[in-house]
Amino acid sequence: MRGMVAASPPPIATPCVKVCIVDGESGLCLGCYRTLSEVAAWSSLTEGRRTSIMAELAGRRGRIHPEKLNLF
Repeated sequence: MRGMVAASPPPIATPCVKVCIVDGESGLCLGCYRTLSEVAAWSSLTEGRRTSIMAELAGRRGRIHPEKLNLF
């Protein structure tokens, strides 16, 4: 339709805090606790899958040695 502006899609929720360092031992990002494959696929995952992963993130923090988390 003429004169109509297409609405932008809603932004994708992300746990990214712009600290992109992967812990070699756990395989998790020290900033958001996602795996590299999750980070790479994030924009193509379904909203449901992203929500599921985000619900798991707080529990993943315990897989990283605390001294590594004190760097930030």
